[in-house]
Amino acid sequence: MRRTLICGSLAYDTIMVFPDRFSRHILPDQAHVLSVSFTVGEMRREWGGCSGNIAYNLRGLGGSPVVMATFGDDGGPYRERLESLGIGVDGVRHVPGTYTAQAFIITDLDDNQITAFHPGAMTRSHDNHVGEVEGIAWGIVAPDGREGMMQHAAEFRDAGVPYVFDPGQGITLFDGGELLAMIDGAAVVACNDYEGKLLCERTGLALASIAERVDALVVTLGADGSVIHRAGGAIRIPAAKVGAIVDPTGCGDAYRAGLLYGLANDWDWERTGRLASTLGALKIGSRGAQNHVVNRERVAALYLQSFDHSPW
Repeated sequence: MRRTLICGSLAYDTIMVFPDRFSRHILPDQAHVLSVSFTVGEMRREWGGCSGNIAYNLRGLGGSPVVMATFGDDGGPYRERLESLGIGVDGVRHVPGTYTAQAFIITDLDDNQITAFHPGAMTRSHDNHVGEVEGIAWGIVAPDGREGMMQHAAEFRDAGVPYVFDPGQGITLFDGGELLAMIDGAAVVACNDYEGKLLCERTGLALASIAERVDALVVTLGADGSVIHRAGGAIRIPAAKVGAIVDPTGCGDAYRAGLLYGLANDWDWERTGRLASTLGALKIGSRGAQNHVVNRERVAALYLQSFDHSPW
């Protein structure tokens, strides 16, 4: 089976719900001496991080993902989870004396959020090297530590391994020249529409110009589906049918898992994009990034319902 190396973060997400509105407790004219405490009525801890999320979905499809990420002294249970799912941990490294990256998110009744993020072991992602994992046919460079993202992109390029560059929220870590170096080494670039605008702003290039530098530039548009830009044209991928819209967290990672599955199996772009769209729609119906059930039967049923034929 063709292995896919997923370079990105492993993280814990602690999500809390404040049963009120922040605006009732934060006084604008006192913001310079802000001191508030919120009693939360609901709290849950979720598995997260781009690498873990993508690998979870890709494994559910029957793919062969290998995670390349760093975790801290509290990350043992996450490694055990990956192993129990049959996900390769060849590239997972423990960084002693650190915490695993984690986000603490408080959401109020108006869906406003206050988030604190601690990168922890993620800042040592450059301790991992692509060449340490054998049998890799495809890879992805997803949001991670700054040095690690640049290093892994260069190592994929030098090894001749095609990869997807997914800058995500990490775009702001890089200047235009650094982004172009990672784009030019990639086979595919993936981003959402907002990230696409930032990418254009930072590189000084239009989307069409970026697409000319790679095999494909994939831009997701939420409920409006996605567009796969290629030199000379674009393929519009409709959104798959969605039941309940519960939580968009991790939908982008699920979409990328679909892309990677299609790429690893030499599918055409339309079929690959529709599979990716199906994964994103499947995820949005569950809370958290890794609580939805992913298997070939469930994916095939939703794909059939959305596009009138089976993906397999």
